[in-house]
Amino acid sequence: MRKRSFLFLSLLVPAFLVLGGYAVVKAQQKASSTASGKRWSDAATWPDKKVPGKDAVVTIEKDMDVVLDVSPLPLHGLRINGKLSFADNKDLELTTEWIMLHGELEIGTEAKPHTRNATITLTNNVPGEDIDAMGDRGIMLMGGTLSLHGTEKNSWTKLAKTAGAGSNTIEVLNPGDWRKGEQIVVASTDFDPHQAEERTIAGVSGKVITLDQKLQYMHYGQVTFGVDERGEVGMLTRNIRIQASADAESSFSGGHVMAMAGSTMKVSGVEFFRMGQHENLARYPIHWHLVGDTQGQYIENSAIHHTFSRCVTVHGTNNVRVENNVAYDNVGHCYFLEDGVEHGNQYLSNLGMLTKCNPNRPCNSTNALNGSGAGQNATDQLIPSDNTASTFWITNPDNTYRGNVSAGSEATGFWMAFPEHPTGKFEGTEIAAKTWPRRMQMKEFSGNVSHSSVDGLMFDRGPNAQGKFNLGGNTHLPYTDPSDINSARLESVFQDFTSYKNSGAAIWARGENHVFKGLKLADSGIGYTHAYPGVAPYHGDFTSKVEDSLFVGETDNKGTPKTEAEIAYGRSMPRKDADYPIRGYEYYDFTHHIVNTKFVNLWTMPLAKPEPSLTCCTPAFRSALTTMSKA
Repeated sequence: MRKRSFLFLSLLVPAFLVLGGYAVVKAQQKASSTASGKRWSDAATWPDKKVPGKDAVVTIEKDMDVVLDVSPLPLHGLRINGKLSFADNKDLELTTEWIMLHGELEIGTEAKPHTRNATITLTNNVPGEDIDAMGDRGIMLMGGTLSLHGTEKNSWTKLAKTAGAGSNTIEVLNPGDWRKGEQIVVASTDFDPHQAEERTIAGVSGKVITLDQKLQYMHYGQVTFGVDERGEVGMLTRNIRIQASADAESSFSGGHVMAMAGSTMKVSGVEFFRMGQHENLARYPIHWHLVGDTQGQYIENSAIHHTFSRCVTVHGTNNVRVENNVAYDNVGHCYFLEDGVEHGNQYLSNLGMLTKCNPNRPCNSTNALNGSGAGQNATDQLIPSDNTASTFWITNPDNTYRGNVSAGSEATGFWMAFPEHPTGKFEGTEIAAKTWPRRMQMKEFSGNVSHSSVDGLMFDRGPNAQGKFNLGGNTHLPYTDPSDINSARLESVFQDFTSYKNSGAAIWARGENHVFKGLKLADSGIGYTHAYPGVAPYHGDFTSKVEDSLFVGETDNKGTPKTEAEIAYGRSMPRKDADYPIRGYEYYDFTHHIVNTKFVNLWTMPLAKPEPSLTCCTPAFRSALTTMSKA
């Protein structure tokens, strides 16, 4: 079947061109757009007095203002050089292979959010297209403006009390305006991130939410021994949805949104579903790509879920705000700060749940539980570290991370993966030579939470130019002038970090002049390890300092015991080896300080005569080990 394309040129002289088998109709360019725009459904808008049909390639020329007031037949493609906006008096769906945006696409504004349901579905009936070298199956901005503003503001909350396995209700702190029929996720509060459970709301009464199905696992909802282990509950549904068609679930090649230099993205209250293209570089759910300095650009109050490559990518772009978003069931590093040159970006109150290394296989990570490093050579990943995937991948200290939560990752929660110089697109450039992430001070890392991972916070193992890293890692020491190691040394401060239920370590760090204030670490194989900072011609005034903090070996959050050893002990355990000695705080070499810090439920080895100390395990744990050893 021949496919028709519609273009706007002069109505006085209609022109019909044949390009590559597509009929192209050129229509009038308006001198200026009307306030309301021309209706898509109005035959008078189109030169042949017919609205675009199935498989058309439609171009809205510069100075044209079109309002989508109907759900059109599926298109082959859409070029927007002028403006396309969605009417807000009915639910609408736009289905197309791709959208190339030089002009403006608007679904609601910051001042007037869109109130009806609006869906853009990206199909792949013609695979392998490369539209202006920006790929296929995407909303692609080349100097254009994307303005998407839905109504949802309450992205996530916490449990108000524990929800037992088998329960079909949960009580939360703040359900906002959540409604029947919407999709939510209850985060894991155990070691296994796959205990996150997706449910549909069957009803809301006050702060009690009735679920469509019973919960399979217990989800903890209390502050225990001073540590807040109340599970997070994230809202996935939004009234604006950007999605790939269902075939992406088998191909792992979904849609993508990508902004190039000169483009503007302002996104609020949007759902991204089946997005990202596995093993396809630069094709992510939403992606600022080499935009440079920005002003007032953001993604907020949105949900990115069931995706195949990352969540939010900021690459070669500065001053973007990423706030109050929910990510769930995503592949590879999720909130991804790419090359190490990016600065001034703000990550505020974001939630990530179930970060995976691969769509259909387990991780082959490089960490203390699996030190071979072989997984870095896998061919089914974008970069070597994706096999040790993190919810927050941070490559430059000059950015703000405040109030974020990694609530379940197959490998890592937060990863301070600082290269010596920026990598990737910036490797060998002048700006890279002048940028020293391993010698820069942390701008802000405060109030963040990580749980249900292998490592909660990894402050080590930054990549080399090839993207690889080793367990020996690399040191970090900030200077007033990062290019001069003889300049005054600075301190990097980590404030009010909470981490629990990590099978590896709540914190693994390497470097000097690191200050941790207000830590609350619990229920992990190791609370905090500060590794040898390495042999260097320079050292800090101290290596690490822990102040006003709390370490708890085991809390009242017993998880969901599964193995024979766990059932005998009465709680889930961080390691398969049931006699693994839980450790609170450990370090080796150089100078470390602990100030005004409390240790609870931690005891010394051997098992006999328990005495309060910094290491090992509780009497109940030792008793269980003794019982099992006699069995």
